Amino acid sequence: MTEETPGFDEKPDVPSGATPDDAEPKAAPEEGAAPAGDATAQIAGLTAQLDQSRKALDERTADLQRLQAEFQNYRRRVERDRITVKEIAIANLLTELLPTLDDIGRAREHGELLGGFKSVAESLETVAAKMGLQQFGKEGEPFDPTIHEALMHSYAPDVTETTCVAILQPGYRIGERTIRPARVAVAEPQPGAQTVKDESEAGEEKDNGPEEG
Repeated sequence: MTEETPGFDEKPDVPSGATPDDAEPKAAPEEGAAPAGDATAQIAGLTAQLDQSRKALDERTADLQRLQAEFQNYRRRVERDRITVKEIAIANLLTELLPTLDDIGRAREHGELLGGFKSVAESLETVAAKMGLQQFGKEGEPFDPTIHEALMHSYAPDVTETTCVAILQPGYRIGERTIRPARVAVAEPQPGAQTVKDESEAGEEKDNGPEEG
């Protein structure tokens, strides 16, 4: 007697009363799947963390900007102080040289600036000029008490205001800073000269008036 081997087309036994769909295995639910409520909570938590990170970043950015501004202010103060110290040092040095420059000026006026002394003197004046030293003070300019020091005073009929009529010692400045005023002799208008002049001008206008026809 030959045993029969079931073929591939044979279907497994299905219990009576069951549908064919019941025989197919159902997919198991995925492991780790979170309910919708847990996902919302996670999103809210991540949003809160992101907000905190942004706030911290803004605070650190503001701190960095403040430090940069303070550093720039510090650099400007250091540069300003450096320039001020340099100017003071140059002014002190040139102030010490002023008596020597005065001697050179007097020697030039008396025709004694000759030979090697002339070359050295001119070199010294050139170096002083390169360092910013400027000489001022001229005869005939109006007297200015901020840059002139009057050592002699007189009256003159040919001036209309207080005028420097002689420069006794030139003044020096560095830029806008005066390191020594010009020492001068000044002359003021002769007392009463302006009154006489006004009366004379009034008389001339009267004499030169229109003639009556």
